[in-house]
Amino acid sequence: MTQTVTVLEDDADISRLVQHHLEAAGFPVRLYATPANLIQEAEKQPPSLFLLDIMVPGGDGLDVCRRLRSHVALSSVPIIFLTARASENDRVLGLEMGADDYVTKPFATRELVARVKAVLRRFERPTAPSVIQFDEVVIDANAMQLKVRGELTSTTATEFRLLDYLARHPGRVFSRDHLLDAVWGDARFVTPRSVDVYVRRIREKIESDPENPRYLKTMRGAGYRFEIPRSA
Repeated sequence: MTQTVTVLEDDADISRLVQHHLEAAGFPVRLYATPANLIQEAEKQPPSLFLLDIMVPGGDGLDVCRRLRSHVALSSVPIIFLTARASENDRVLGLEMGADDYVTKPFATRELVARVKAVLRRFERPTAPSVIQFDEVVIDANAMQLKVRGELTSTTATEFRLLDYLARHPGRVFSRDHLLDAVWGDARFVTPRSVDVYVRRIREKIESDPENPRYLKTMRGAGYRFEIPRSA
C-alpha cells in the first residue's frame, strides 16, 4: 500500500530536496509551505506520516503537532520534526508534544529517508486482528484504537505502541532501556527518561486514578510492569 508523506517546509530548496529523495524511495509527497490548509486537506486524505518544520510562516510546526495530536482522526499518524532547532530543550518539547522522531538540519538525505522508513516500520499494523480486553479497557492493535469505558480514546502512534507492548507482556518488568529498544527502535532523540513521559500519558488515559495506577505499575529502580486483572 502506498505510504504518503505530508511535508511542512517553507524553504523551497529543502522541500524540493526532501520531495525528490522521498519520492525516489517510493513515498508520494504533499508539500506545504505554510500550515494554512494542511490539516483540512489531511482530513480528506490522511497521510502515513507528517514531516514538520518547526519555524514556518503563518504558524509553526509545534502548533500543527499540537492540533494533530488532539484530532481524533489524525492523532495516531506518526510525526517527525525536521528543524534547525537542535537544543535539548527543543527535543524534549517535541517529545512532550508527541513527536515520534526529531531530525535536525543540516541533515543527510539518506539518513532522513532511513528515519522515515524506520518510523513507518514501527507503526505497521498486524495482518490479523489482535484485541486485548480487560475491565473497561479495549486495545485493538489491528485498528490501532484504544477504548476506555466504551469511549474511543485518542492516542499517538507511540503511546499506542508502548501500551500495546506492555499489555501483551503482563507481569513482566521492563527497564526503560528495554522499552526504548522495543518501541522506539533506532529513534535517536529519545532517552530512557522519555519513557516516563509516555507512561504518564498512558496512565492519564486508562487509569481511573493516574496517581495510584491499577494497571501500569512503577517498579522502583527496575522499570515498569503491566498488570491485567485475573478476571480478565
